[in-house]
Amino acid sequence: MNEKNEKCVMVIEEDLPIGLAANTAAILGISLGKAQPHVVGADVKDKNGLLHSGVIEFPIPILRSHDEGIRKIRQRLSQPGFQEVIAADFSDLAQGCKTYAEYIEKIAAAGEEDLHYFGIVLCGPAKKINKLTGNLSLYR
Repeated sequence: MNEKNEKCVMVIEEDLPIGLAANTAAILGISLGKAQPHVVGADVKDKNGLLHSGVIEFPIPILRSHDEGIRKIRQRLSQPGFQEVIAADFSDLAQGCKTYAEYIEKIAAAGEEDLHYFGIVLCGPAKKINKLTGNLSLYR
């Protein structure tokens, strides 16, 4: 990933309890790692020779928005000009499932309008990411 021309951000629903917000960020990070495995650096050793797993090679700002703002971002991704943006979202439907098979079944029966978005991670051309998220504040 070229840090000058590309960018990744995470947007978390600002009204989530802290534990659910942290869980959402963790799940979105795993989804990003699956979609973009090349962004994780090589494992490294410390001065004592202990091995530490590779971490992502660039920062990912965590931004905040309401569910409706995340929904609008999600909807804009299907418009022309955003095909290059890699995205993964996490919703109340996914969070409420005990197994992946249950998630598959429930998401197949749900419409986008039925979902309450907890978060979304976006990675792609910086200009496109800025168009989608440039008005959002950092999550604090």
